[in-house]
Amino acid sequence: MKVNRNTLLLLAGSVWSAAGVNILRIGLSAYTAYQSILNFLLSVMVFAVFQKFIFGKLVKKHTARINAYLEEQHFFMKFFDRKSFAIMAVMITGGIGLRTSELVPEQFIAVFYTGLGASLLTAGVLFGRNYVRALYAAVQNKT
Repeated sequence: MKVNRNTLLLLAGSVWSAAGVNILRIGLSAYTAYQSILNFLLSVMVFAVFQKFIFGKLVKKHTARINAYLEEQHFFMKFFDRKSFAIMAVMITGGIGLRTSELVPEQFIAVFYTGLGASLLTAGVLFGRNYVRALYAAVQNKT
């Protein structure tokens, strides 16, 4: 199934947003027993590190790659490259393994997952913003 090039940005935003909402939900559901200023600041730090060094860069890289496509129609899974699909698979597998193994305390899950989920959700929102910008640019180019 082929979609418009700009739709790839919308698909990426939807995937990252869905992942972010799910991870954030897990973190927040565990957070109620561990509410403190220190834990909040740690979650903000996790968010900032992931946003600056991973997901912020990922959004820029994939947006540039998608915008550089010359053809208008693309296979709908091309919103990521193989490396990104592998990263997502490792993250999902690692996250499930981490929670089910009980190797880390629930407080870690609360703090880490809240920061990580918020960062994933932010990446999804940024992809959505880039989709809207691409639509706006396309409309401007037609006039």
